[in-house]
Amino acid sequence: MKLQHLHRSSIALLCFLFPLVPAHAQQKTSEAPSAASVPAPEAASFPKRLEEFYHQDWTGTAPASPAAPRRGLPSPLSSPPFPSSDWSYGGSPTIGESDGNVYPLQTAINGANGRVKVYGWAEPTANVSTSRDRNYPETNDIYSNRVELGQMVVYVERLPDSVQRDHVDWGFHLTSFFGTDYRSTTNKGYFSSQLLDHNRQYGFDPVLEYVDLYVPHVAKGMNVRAGRFISIPGIEAQLTPNNYMFSHSLLYAVDPFTDTGVLATIQVNDQWVVQAGVSASHDVAIWTPDAKPSFMGCVSYTTKSVNDNFYLCANGINDGTYAFNNLQMYDGTWYHKIGKKWHTATEIYSMYQRNVPSVNGSIVAEKGTNGANCRQGLQTCLAPEWAFTNYINRELTGHDFVSFRSDFLNDKKGQRTGYATKYNEGTLMYSHWVGTTVQVRPEIRFDHAWDRRSYDNGTRTNQFTIATDVVFHF
Repeated sequence: MKLQHLHRSSIALLCFLFPLVPAHAQQKTSEAPSAASVPAPEAASFPKRLEEFYHQDWTGTAPASPAAPRRGLPSPLSSPPFPSSDWSYGGSPTIGESDGNVYPLQTAINGANGRVKVYGWAEPTANVSTSRDRNYPETNDIYSNRVELGQMVVYVERLPDSVQRDHVDWGFHLTSFFGTDYRSTTNKGYFSSQLLDHNRQYGFDPVLEYVDLYVPHVAKGMNVRAGRFISIPGIEAQLTPNNYMFSHSLLYAVDPFTDTGVLATIQVNDQWVVQAGVSASHDVAIWTPDAKPSFMGCVSYTTKSVNDNFYLCANGINDGTYAFNNLQMYDGTWYHKIGKKWHTATEIYSMYQRNVPSVNGSIVAEKGTNGANCRQGLQTCLAPEWAFTNYINRELTGHDFVSFRSDFLNDKKGQRTGYATKYNEGTLMYSHWVGTTVQVRPEIRFDHAWDRRSYDNGTRTNQFTIATDVVFHF
């Protein structure tokens, strides 16, 4: 379908979802007839402004915006086509980088004037699989052979201005998240009954709600975040535009997703960032019995050439005693740029919990968690796992890139996936952008379980999937 026909139906959908907001009439100068003799032009309506944004974006006629101000090292990547232009760290906006993003919805509302922004995306997905019922532990397309709404997300946010170093600034973020992917973000105590008690296919999750305080005179800038935020280590994130691919690595499928706590991020200099904070442990609200004070700490180092970044984290560290997702996580990420077009992203972690109930014992595991395959006769045991993933990425054009991911997970006691086995997968993906607002990511993927049948509810050792998503930004 040609874009000229596609975008009108898309605009109609957005106009149904969001209220009409009047805009201020724009003043126009002229040396010809006076205002008394010529009626003032009417301001474009909300639907027209929204339609015009997409038309310009998809036809490449949008006026060029000046480069967003920043301080520090230059960006290593182009975004698009990649999810981010910088080597990422979690739990904070990138200190020294301004908010230069322009979004269709906010532009239609008020011309993108002001620092509070409303935006989001819709992500329909489809997959065809050799499994008949479940693709898990492949995510996010857990259900086999389906067309689904993976994510419908609305953000309301204000980013602190961390480029300036004159005054304290602040920000906030609120998220409304609906779709099948709520299964991966569920945090015990935040509407978690949808999954833990009812196992619903679709659900709602607020996911992110936090405030930021930027203090410019601590080193080269410090940001303090308080609230619920994405677990800080790693390459991938649950919010789909932040990922190279539609599906997630096995490594990401079983690690922590969100934390509630306070985290300080300090830009020591252009190359070093340090982080430290405390959370209520992983994927639990502070008012649940599973909550316990847990340490978070990371250090990020970028070379002067910006060709390499190393990000090391100790995440959710406490006594490690079994509770809902009380994972003791040690994580390392390495980004490496090869020339102008190639880069790699590599991550490895080790996680464990102590005193996990045995699947053969009398202690019942918590809802939403698995027991461990302990030695015969033990009621509880240590449940460790480790994983490795690598992305090789090649930029083709300003709108296209390809990526290959290889992945290995050793779930030694089966506490994370339900099956004590080793897994590996390989995925090849092609990403194409239409303008800056529509992204299509078809992929082919092969999964293998080494030691026992672990796919399709324990009936298969191998799984082949063809899948895609379409991310429509508004």
